[in-house]
Amino acid sequence: MIGPRLRTLLLFGVIIALFVVVGGLLGDYLFGSALAGLLVALALSLAINLLTYFFCDRIILWTSGAHLVRDDEVPRLAAIVRELAPLFGLRAPRLALVDSPTPNAFATGRDDRHAVVAATVGILHLLNDRELRAVIAHELAHVKDRDILVMTFAATLAGAISYAAQMVIFSTLLGGRSRGGNNVNPVFLVLALIGAPIGAMLVQLAISRSRESRADEVGARTIGDPNALADALAKLETANANRPMTKGSPAAASLFIVNPFRGSSFAAIFSTHPPIAKRIARLRAMASETTYRVPIRAPQVAGVAPGRSRPA
Repeated sequence: MIGPRLRTLLLFGVIIALFVVVGGLLGDYLFGSALAGLLVALALSLAINLLTYFFCDRIILWTSGAHLVRDDEVPRLAAIVRELAPLFGLRAPRLALVDSPTPNAFATGRDDRHAVVAATVGILHLLNDRELRAVIAHELAHVKDRDILVMTFAATLAGAISYAAQMVIFSTLLGGRSRGGNNVNPVFLVLALIGAPIGAMLVQLAISRSRESRADEVGARTIGDPNALADALAKLETANANRPMTKGSPAAASLFIVNPFRGSSFAAIFSTHPPIAKRIARLRAMASETTYRVPIRAPQVAGVAPGRSRPA
């Protein structure tokens, strides 16, 4: 079976291939050079996604309605984060609270120095300490694996493909012709310009699902309790289906541990998460393996004693 990391690399290979095809068409039509098209498309996408990368914690907190809180405002959550962060070799991230009865959680930030772990009011009421601990372990696994960086890179390539396709479409609609002198099959051109952006988006979603699967595995293995996360996911799935979020942007759905926007047909069709039943079954199987019954010992984090928050 292909592991999450190899799957992510293969998916990146697909999205890079799509980028080369569409960027080459852009360069041929507008500049007479495929390389020029690749560079222009990449530059446009990088400009937007670099801003997103460096300010992702602020952007996500704003769009999700989360606000930073002190440890004493959420002592139960703070205690769990302080306990688990050293197990992942991390400084304890900042904490945020979402004033929503829909139970959910997410992590954001490009590294552990800028990381934020956010929880809704609903999840603090729904889950017991063991289940909440497993959810936080999942979120810290995202921080450890730099998933925000991975998804930003995927979004950069997907965005570049979309921009390149739009520029070629506008050029052809305005009567432009290939400056490179190549006679491109019109059927191939239409399929490439329409199918490539859709394909890139689907690959980007597949990368998101792969990262969720890995966070499940890393989080459960680190605390040595896969069943706790399986129990939490079962509760969260039912609660989010019965009471989906009505505020916030569906574009941020991939950040949450389960999809909170069930009322959106778009979110139902283009899933950012693996099926809950599959995630639970995988965790139950992990629980039967002796290698997952013993938690990983905490590595030493430079300048931070176990159980202590990161320096201000």
